[in-house]
Amino acid sequence: MTQADHLKQLTDIREIMEKSSRFISLSGLSGVFAGFFALVGAGIFYYYCLNQLGVDILTSNHTHLLILDENTMLYGLFIATIILVLSIGCGIYFTTRKAKRKGLQVWHSTTWRLLINLAIPLVTGGLFCLMLLKYGLFSMVAPCTLIFYGLALLNGSKYTLEEIRYLGISEIVLGLLSMYFIGFGIIFWVIGFGILHIVYGWYMYKQHG
Repeated sequence: MTQADHLKQLTDIREIMEKSSRFISLSGLSGVFAGFFALVGAGIFYYYCLNQLGVDILTSNHTHLLILDENTMLYGLFIATIILVLSIGCGIYFTTRKAKRKGLQVWHSTTWRLLINLAIPLVTGGLFCLMLLKYGLFSMVAPCTLIFYGLALLNGSKYTLEEIRYLGISEIVLGLLSMYFIGFGIIFWVIGFGILHIVYGWYMYKQHG
């Protein structure tokens, strides 16, 4: 057996181990569409505040934090829920399509480990943000969603593509910056859930299909 044959065997073994230990069916297009939905949702919320409340939430005047009442935040939560449902739907569709194209399984033990590791920080963060809304700490919701989302990606990255780890770190950094520049949450939210998703998603699509 030649050296080339040995190298091919090692490559095949590495691919088999990677397929069994990491969820590699994740499609970058799901991230692109999630980012697009986030941008659209942020635009709808911005124009709602501008037209219904007469408040420009992109200005440096922090008095708008006192004007955004519970109903407005619930409206924003409703938009975020729709974005989440659409993003999950696209994620399932594009990931399933990629798996079928490459002859891979979608649902296996690694998939469940990935979902569990994602769910723990996400559920914790969701409940934490609901408590923030309950006590009227509206300005802290955007930073906390970014931070907990980043922690979820970081926690699940060991079971999927490496790019997810760096996306998670980027989301955490953005969340901390958003907490420092309080009152500009929607800008950081657009960057984190919109632009970064599109950039990383497109890069993943080009790298892995």
